Amino acid sequence: MTATPNATARPASPLAPDVEARILAAVDARFDEQLARTAELVETPSLRGGEEPAQDLMARYFGERGLDIDRWTIGSDELRAHHGFGRCTVDYDTMTNVVGTYTPAVNAGRSLILNGHIDVVPEGPESQWSRSPWRAEMRDGWMYGRGAGDMKAGLIANLFAFDAIRAAGLELTGRVHLQSVVEEECTGNGSLAALLRGYTADAVIISEPEEDSLVRANVGVLWFTARVSGNPTHPREMGNGFNAIDAAYGVVAALRELEQRWNDDKANHPYFEDLDHPINVNIGGISGGDWPSSVPAWCELRVRVATYPGVSADAAWAEIRETVALAARATAEHPKFDVELTPDGFWAEGYVLEPGSDAEALLERTHRAAFGRELTTFTTPGYLDGRVFVNYGNLPTLVYGPVSEHIHGFDERVNLESVRRCTQSMALFIAEWCGVREA
Repeated sequence: MTATPNATARPASPLAPDVEARILAAVDARFDEQLARTAELVETPSLRGGEEPAQDLMARYFGERGLDIDRWTIGSDELRAHHGFGRCTVDYDTMTNVVGTYTPAVNAGRSLILNGHIDVVPEGPESQWSRSPWRAEMRDGWMYGRGAGDMKAGLIANLFAFDAIRAAGLELTGRVHLQSVVEEECTGNGSLAALLRGYTADAVIISEPEEDSLVRANVGVLWFTARVSGNPTHPREMGNGFNAIDAAYGVVAALRELEQRWNDDKANHPYFEDLDHPINVNIGGISGGDWPSSVPAWCELRVRVATYPGVSADAAWAEIRETVALAARATAEHPKFDVELTPDGFWAEGYVLEPGSDAEALLERTHRAAFGRELTTFTTPGYLDGRVFVNYGNLPTLVYGPVSEHIHGFDERVNLESVRRCTQSMALFIAEWCGVREA
């Protein structure tokens, strides 16, 4: 599959007021259906390794619109050899991306990728939710459920923004690829696989839940496991053993010192100067020991570390390894101990969306038309697949989407009015970016 940008396409003229009004009205007319499809997707769990039923739905939605469907398993030698590949711990031979492509009868406009991820994070103890995480309840202007905000509302908004053009009696003159990818929450390999398959365009929109704003920059992320080895013995002879769990606390303390050093350097990284704490080290899991009455011989930490844009993953990894090695050396408090570090997820470098692109200027106009206010930008300390398209595709990538609350937490929810207006803004963007003619 190869899909090159429209090198000869010319920027479309601004939409006529009556055309703009037709598109906005088309979104409104089908918004109840949009919410029903969003609820259907939320109620189809898509945890890592179990995304295929939800991808079946996305393939069905694409097929109902007459799009050319490309569905493939993401594992490949090319993907594994890429610098931005995150080491996977699941079987990629059973995990698929789905892309629906619209090819215009008259290819005169600019091309566009509408990207979103289907995977969601674990729901945690269901008893902590006020409703089932897999029931998409709509109440008081919000839709609840795991993935409602991050990011199934955005995936469906991509689809209905695209639909609004045809519903308004118009026909696009630029190519559009609607992408539903896996692995965003743990490696970013799904979007990377789509890029390596040949999907590229003149611009990209990723409709992540971004508070009705545009992401200017975001951090890179590394995932790894730190395994500390100890010397087991009976607790009555603890002085003759070495407690791996106690030693793991020392590793955590060293990583916290590294975290502080990197945060103290934020003034040297544009767009991060005003964030209180841009670099976060998260100890996301801990396990160790085999028996309450044995000094533990092992302890494993699951760790997520953020990095600044412009800092290579290799350089950050080298500093992490050095930091942990210093923590493991012999001191007056403890003997030297062994720590093995193993990457097991994100190997992702951050990115900056440089101001001044045609795509950003257009989004400013369409946002103003839909929301009646100016578009704002911000920097996020979270991971985004925008890094794939910016760093490896050199594509202007707009990460822009609705207001949400409690993503990755209990009672995740997305604001319905925000979804509606973001869909309108994206529909106007698609029409002007790709160009339209009367159907």
